[in-house]
Amino acid sequence: MLYLVATPIGNLGDITLRALETLKTVDTVVSEDTRKTGLLLKHFEIKKPQLSFHEYNEERQVSRILDLLNEGKQVALVSNAGMPAISDPGYVLVRAVIEAGIPLSVIPGPTAVVMALVLSGLPVHSFTFRGFPPRKTGARRRFLQVDQTSPHTLIFYESPYRLKSFLEDALFVYGDRQAAIANDLTKMFETVLRGSLSGLIEQVTQTEPRGEYTVVIAGLRDSRHDDDEDLPE
Repeated sequence: MLYLVATPIGNLGDITLRALETLKTVDTVVSEDTRKTGLLLKHFEIKKPQLSFHEYNEERQVSRILDLLNEGKQVALVSNAGMPAISDPGYVLVRAVIEAGIPLSVIPGPTAVVMALVLSGLPVHSFTFRGFPPRKTGARRRFLQVDQTSPHTLIFYESPYRLKSFLEDALFVYGDRQAAIANDLTKMFETVLRGSLSGLIEQVTQTEPRGEYTVVIAGLRDSRHDDDEDLPE
């Protein structure tokens, strides 16, 4: 059995009882960064062999993990923080496990996507998660234009080094929409900034961004659904 185990995105107190139980009972922990996962395991006094699994070795590590599973071993996959396979390595392994007919299960837990969405104050009933955008301006703007007319709230991950340029490109593509940027979620200095894209650009210019950010941007309002009479009966 393969278990995809969600781990805390900041505050270690957010780990679930099921996650701890699973990590204690599996034979091997597959982790994106064995050093970071080692600290997590040590904090909860869990001793398990680890296997490195990240974007640079996932293709060749899949067969090794499949061998363990076919031997009847119990394996847990974790990322550095949050849910494995969400903008982190894991999708390739999940597909391979499904195709091999090996059972898998998810141990749910914290994820920055949903937390930032709820804290943003923007519509939550329908949203699109787009992950990390391209690094270069041209590719990034083309990436953003895909959702230019989408009515759904948009969610992105971004690094501190490209946050300002990402917001500038979002302003260029979407216009001055309402948005929010979340940082250090669940940690002592958790921060959520809300306002127009132009206002947020001004705010991040005044301070040096640190840590990964989750950016939430309002979708384009679908005026066709403003009145009840426009809705199908």
